[in-house]
Amino acid sequence: MDYAAGLAKNTASSLLLFHAYQVPVSMTDVPIVLVSVEDLQKNADGKMAEVKKTLERTSAATIKIYTETKLGNTVDELEYLCNRIKPFAVVMGTKGATGLERVFFGSTTLTTIKHLSWPVIVVPPQKQYSSIKKIGFACDLRQVVDTIPTRFIRDFVKEFDAELHVLNVDYKGSHSKSNTPEESLLLHTMLEDLNPQYDFIEDENIEAGIEKFAKKNNLDLIITIPKKHKLLEGLFRKSHTKDLVFHSHLPIMCVHA
Repeated sequence: MDYAAGLAKNTASSLLLFHAYQVPVSMTDVPIVLVSVEDLQKNADGKMAEVKKTLERTSAATIKIYTETKLGNTVDELEYLCNRIKPFAVVMGTKGATGLERVFFGSTTLTTIKHLSWPVIVVPPQKQYSSIKKIGFACDLRQVVDTIPTRFIRDFVKEFDAELHVLNVDYKGSHSKSNTPEESLLLHTMLEDLNPQYDFIEDENIEAGIEKFAKKNNLDLIITIPKKHKLLEGLFRKSHTKDLVFHSHLPIMCVHA
């Protein structure tokens, strides 16, 4: 939330705090509602008012803050909200959990990334907002014309007057294809007006390579394009976007083509 507030201030945007809640039921043969919907709504609105008041105080009233609470599925309600207000971006958090904690906590964030067509910025714990001056764009140099949201990336980089680094991780040419040079040229043409730097990282592990590069070069944010089939993979199968989201010490912006 603090990161989102800093981003809103930096872009002269307003901030909408959103919370979705569901009616809890007992785990018996016959579902029994434990509390009334009215009580849930009252509780959600009350806590949200407290959060808004605290944020207004810490932000010195420099940004306009709105709140909204909804009964329903988080992802569904968030999608409806985004389609209505058309936000600059959605900001969510992650605890950087592992094991079963990652399975349960990560489901909402990862499901949101998969289903929401709006940009989602995932912020690691305790990360404070600082000006975005260096942006990394993780790219596999495959089907760049069809899979890269060039217009969004261009607008986002220009919004912050930032330096763009195109990051490609490979290890002994194992990911390189016969058309990789052609794809690189196409990408350069697409992003030419941004004068990007191209960084080819040698590492067996894609997310580890990006993380190390980001730390060494003081990147402020990483843009990645989550592939739908990877986000649908089983819990014990590797997903580069998933691993990057949970282990990165930097905010990760997930954008669909």
